Amino acid sequence: MKQEYDVIIIGAGPGGYVAAIRCAQLGLKTACIDKWLDQNNKPRLGGTCLNVGCIPSKALLESSELYHQSECDLTLHGIDVKGISLNLKQMMDRKEAVVNNLTLGIESLFKANKIDWFQGCATIVNNSDIPNKQTTIKNVNVALHNNKTITLNAANIIIATGSSPVNLSIAPIDNKNIVDSSGALAFDKVPKTLGIIGAGVIGLELGSVWKRLGSKVKIFEAQDTFLSIADQLIAKESLKQFFNQGLDICLSTRLLAAQSKKNSVTIKYQDSDGEHSETFEKLIVAVGRRPNSEGLFEDETELVIDEGCFFHVNDHCETSLPGIYAIGDTVRGPMLAHKGSEEGLMVAELIAGHHREVNYKLIPSVVYTYPEIAWVGKTEQALKAAGIDYNIGTFPFAASGRAQAVNKTTGMVKIISHAKTDRILGVHIIGAQASEMIAQAVIAMELGASSEDIALTMFAHPTFSEAFHEAALSVSGNALHIAQRKK
Repeated sequence: MKQEYDVIIIGAGPGGYVAAIRCAQLGLKTACIDKWLDQNNKPRLGGTCLNVGCIPSKALLESSELYHQSECDLTLHGIDVKGISLNLKQMMDRKEAVVNNLTLGIESLFKANKIDWFQGCATIVNNSDIPNKQTTIKNVNVALHNNKTITLNAANIIIATGSSPVNLSIAPIDNKNIVDSSGALAFDKVPKTLGIIGAGVIGLELGSVWKRLGSKVKIFEAQDTFLSIADQLIAKESLKQFFNQGLDICLSTRLLAAQSKKNSVTIKYQDSDGEHSETFEKLIVAVGRRPNSEGLFEDETELVIDEGCFFHVNDHCETSLPGIYAIGDTVRGPMLAHKGSEEGLMVAELIAGHHREVNYKLIPSVVYTYPEIAWVGKTEQALKAAGIDYNIGTFPFAASGRAQAVNKTTGMVKIISHAKTDRILGVHIIGAQASEMIAQAVIAMELGASSEDIALTMFAHPTFSEAFHEAALSVSGNALHIAQRKK
């Protein structure tokens, strides 16, 4: 017997579980199908982000930073600590406790909102032979983890299956010496030497964790530009800071092969000086992610995916089949949890007959290293390429009273505004609390603020966010706490 719903969501990551909760809040009978199993083969909600991605990585970043501060920075504050030692098991246990608390929280929210959670693998069934596909009910077969199979149907389906790490045939994952991002969050001891393929967000964050805990880290990046997606003033400053921390980052470097041995990995790579080989205790492959779109639908189903395996969708995330939507990492745009959540909210509202949009021009990006890196809107290089005239204001944290008080003076805030209208076009931050401060920029830009609007706004003192205020003043040459020529 088929079970009938208004909406079926496939995937329970940040896009899927948020969509499910909002659908239920809007009075829609909702089911969510998810295949995630933890290391003990127990179903858990939250997808990659909560289980082996955003949350556990941030837990380890925080713990490793505290360990580093205890070793290196506390004496500056007049705090002498002797006998500092690392308890990696306790650090990992804390990480798992954070993950467990959050995933159980989602489970309780599903119960409170009367969302049916089906634990297994979903396949969208071909309905092409049914007339009037515009209004037809869609069928989904579910292969449950208990080896039973059921069929669900609904007028609407939301695909929110997320993404998986890209594997390299020349560096096959063995989950022993060569690992992906998930394996890099679960080492049982600190590697003495660690190689990382990819100097993107994931590679930098994982490299930072293990460098702080004692690894000698070397990162290999194929591109010749560091963090090419970021504003290059900020990217160059961040590269300098990472070098100062001891992260060895090699650009314009191509991996040729990786061979896993008993207790080590030997890689061969090529740079401008020729071919080289190097041996590491562990190797992390962090070269990007690919959408989980395979096996989700029968071959006859008329769902269109592109060469990158992303679902083709319109501005409202509807696929080539009416009533079937795809969100998050399975569609165009940056693979970010908050982008998927906002798309899930939009689709839920649209299904319920309401109106909602996602502003794809204002998706904030964050790298949770130290210093943190965050940005929203246009980069200076993008504006130059487009021939748009602009003004720039910058302010260094070294001139911030709060930053000096807490000894976190690295970095700056950069604001780019339109030369004629003064409307803010982009904000780029490197420094402590950049991940929190960028929200101020997103709000300001969402409301169409100018740099003058920010300059006329009162900020609390002393705070890190005063640097945002001063950068806005700097656009017109009126910064107060740095020497500047008036423009």
